[in-house]
Amino acid sequence: MASTSELACVYSALILSDDEVEITADKITALLKAAKVDYEPYWPNLFAKALAGRNIKDLITNVGSGAAAAPAAAAAGGGDATDAPAAEKEAEKEVEEEESDDDMGFGLFD
Repeated sequence: MASTSELACVYSALILSDDEVEITADKITALLKAAKVDYEPYWPNLFAKALAGRNIKDLITNVGSGAAAAPAAAAAGGGDATDAPAAEKEAEKEVEEEESDDDMGFGLFD
């Protein structure tokens, strides 16, 4: 479970994004102080660095869709976004192989 200060930073970043204001550590800190939230001083910097140059609205609308996985895979692997479908197919094959190992001739209720 996330700490109160971590959640407060998330909400601060969402507020800044909604107002179309650049997300910086100083602005997150200002919002936290205005809301009288106790927070660890490293959280605003972490959130500002993690969200620098990113469109928060796109992140929210693409949660779990896999659309964010292609750029992340390209950044991690050094390839381009077209390599992502091949990586997904390999992951599916691994899952199928793991599932086939489950049947070893006996069952839980045998």
